[in-house]
Amino acid sequence: MNYLIIGLGNVGSQYDQTRHNIGFEILDSLAKELDTQFTLSKHAMIAEARVKNKTFLMIKPTTFMNLSGKAVQHYLQLTKTPLENILVITDDLALDTGMIRIRSKGSHGGHNGLRNIEETLNTQQYPRMRFGIGNHFDKHRQVDFVLGKWKADEMPIIQEKIQKASDAIKSFMLEGIGQAMTKFNG
Repeated sequence: MNYLIIGLGNVGSQYDQTRHNIGFEILDSLAKELDTQFTLSKHAMIAEARVKNKTFLMIKPTTFMNLSGKAVQHYLQLTKTPLENILVITDDLALDTGMIRIRSKGSHGGHNGLRNIEETLNTQQYPRMRFGIGNHFDKHRQVDFVLGKWKADEMPIIQEKIQKASDAIKSFMLEGIGQAMTKFNG
């Protein structure tokens, strides 16, 4: 594999279309666009695809968000993908709804999935794409908000931004992280 694209989320129908599962939703959209399907494998649902001359593996960990590092480490070792050729996609409370931020490295920023990946890999030196979910919740209601489903009036912008995130993934692989950051951040 040339690239490993990891969408973070939780398995189970109760988590479908929740803010925390935006990583899964983005990969589902990209898989549909590229006419490939996910199959159950060790620690993840996986789908292989090609964009131009780039072969990549999309993974949706089945280890649940807080243990995402286990699946990431397994597929990094299996595919021998260098860290600079992975992209971890996750939700972010600190960004406005639908905003995309791509970085070549960084801290977990309080996100438990990224925290576990960082602890498991023993590094912060891997690319990530954060997808804004906003922070419109009452005090002490963060968990309910993050695990809540998108509101009906949010869906048009979410669908548009999911397509933008898919385009950003392709840009990351075809043009490099610098170009993807320039084109899609903000």
